[in-house]
Amino acid sequence: MATANDQGSNVKIALITGGSRGLGRATAESLARKGVDVVITYLSRAAAAQEVVAAVQARGRRAVALQLDTSAVRSFGAFADELKRALSETWGRTTFDYLVNNAGTGLHKPVLDTTEAEFDALVNVHLKGVFFLTQKLLPLMADGGRIINVSSGLARVSFPNTAAYAMMKGGIEVFTRSLAKEFGARGITANTVAPGAVATDFNGGRFRDTPDLQRLVSQMTALGRSAVPDDIGPMIASLLADDNRWVNGQRIEVSGGMAL
Repeated sequence: MATANDQGSNVKIALITGGSRGLGRATAESLARKGVDVVITYLSRAAAAQEVVAAVQARGRRAVALQLDTSAVRSFGAFADELKRALSETWGRTTFDYLVNNAGTGLHKPVLDTTEAEFDALVNVHLKGVFFLTQKLLPLMADGGRIINVSSGLARVSFPNTAAYAMMKGGIEVFTRSLAKEFGARGITANTVAPGAVATDFNGGRFRDTPDLQRLVSQMTALGRSAVPDDIGPMIASLLADDNRWVNGQRIEVSGGMAL
């Protein structure tokens, strides 16, 4: 069983999947501001990932970027080995502290038009990928660690053409509660963060680049606007802080008060 800070370091290390852009990048930079070192993963945007590494380092923290396809379960063993090497070489440790399962893809299609291949692609990233990556990395997580799974406001509020994606996020919220129950004996907490609509390049930038959709969401939101990544990343960073050590097994929506 892993022990916290097993190499004598008091520095916390967070692993953020999909950390090269959007919410992942905002989370990495927010954690750096709080004195946390980060490992980010990226699928194909190596240059963008290195920009995040540089931004974290500019704040005096250490950072590493590792390539990972979160839909490719068979690659997770090799990724865990690569993570072990990075932890040893960069931090002199064998464990990390925080896992943020953030990487994801979207789909905007009616139920009647969604293909099996499209559905399976979502499952591979959002359900199968998150389940088995977490399974593979838990032995490397220090006791007293934290897991945050990123869900969506769509797990609570329904919109047309979002059924398949919303199903995945509903499953992640159930999985999170099971993690909290199973790993509480190690002092590991697990929570879900559910953002509302955020203006990023997610799903091809569909929300970011559609003014009518942004106006609709703004009208539905108590704070009167849609979100940007910096509305979400700092919240995730604060949830990982020790002040929130007793928050466990919870779904926390970060939507500005959408559809109240």
